[in-house]
Amino acid sequence: MILKYFRFFLCGILLGLVGIFGTILGILRPFNPNNVYLMAKFVKLGTNILGIEVEKRNIEIMKGHHPGLFISNHQHNIDIFMACHVLPDRTVSLGKKSIRLIPLFGQFYWLSGNVLIDRKNKRKAHGTMDEVASQIREGNKSIWMMPEGTRSHGRGVLPFKKGAFFTAINAQVPISPICVSSYDKSIDFSKWKAGKVIVEVLDPIPTKGLTKRDVGELCQTTHELVKNKVQELDNELS
Repeated sequence: MILKYFRFFLCGILLGLVGIFGTILGILRPFNPNNVYLMAKFVKLGTNILGIEVEKRNIEIMKGHHPGLFISNHQHNIDIFMACHVLPDRTVSLGKKSIRLIPLFGQFYWLSGNVLIDRKNKRKAHGTMDEVASQIREGNKSIWMMPEGTRSHGRGVLPFKKGAFFTAINAQVPISPICVSSYDKSIDFSKWKAGKVIVEVLDPIPTKGLTKRDVGELCQTTHELVKNKVQELDNELS
């Protein structure tokens, strides 16, 4: 148990250092989407601190469908470390506006060009989704989103919210699902070798020609794909 909390403490220090240097980088070249890509090389060291082995599968799919929209299941705060193992260049994420308030890391997150939304204000959130679609089309950047909207903490893949799918259809770009095996079934932070996580990228789902009327079906179909793949990965690790 002591090892577990010591690891989390070290990860906090890592993110603080990334926040400092990332903020400096952001000041030198504000809102450059490659700021995230550069700092991700340091953030992914968090999996070494946590004792997690990360196996990556089919990540070349992400590079082959850029710009586009990437979605992944959302389990825990440590998701960021797994994501940084496979993050392509010119890719930013969508996060809550409150992230800006996190000391050091929040300022880096904002200055790196990540998109912040106010989920409590639905009118502003919808306007932000239109802006995100425009950034994908015109800014030659990809967006990473977690459509569950909240951490699952061992409850499996929660239902998806529709915002990511509105965005993909609006931008007419493919959706590449990224499936991360469940931590609660394969990870024990109290052990020196905590366990293994598999990150697998699925074939992109085209949205060309789809309209807003297709959002519901697209959301449900994608959720089933991710849910089934995560279960498959969990079975493999067990």
